[in-house]
Amino acid sequence: MAGNRSFSRRERVAEQIRRELADLIHSELRDPRVGMISLTEVAVSPDYAHAKVFFSSLGGSDHLASVMAGLEHAAGFLRTELGKRISLHMTPQLHFVFDQSLERGAQLSRLISEAAAISDHGDQSGHPEQS
Repeated sequence: MAGNRSFSRRERVAEQIRRELADLIHSELRDPRVGMISLTEVAVSPDYAHAKVFFSSLGGSDHLASVMAGLEHAAGFLRTELGKRISLHMTPQLHFVFDQSLERGAQLSRLISEAAAISDHGDQSGHPEQS
């Protein structure tokens, strides 16, 4: 039973870290390289020493190198500020990871739309649909 409790605590801590970091990035971070990003998830290691911070960017992967450089440059500041906002034995090291799921979803939607348009175009060409 202790395993379940520690797992749920880790999830709660990860969510709190995500919320606090999102607020810090949007209200305190002045680095223009970071721009408009959204924190999608935080995964905390079992010993709370490391946190993978998954993010998506409105700029997509085109500006990824610049966004990553800005986040890595700000990691120390963000960790310090995070330590002031949450009470943990140790504030985790922050590791930023680009979350491609939103971009992949948009790509798939675009492909589905294109396939549907091609299918509709074929249906309108006067050829009867075969069932």
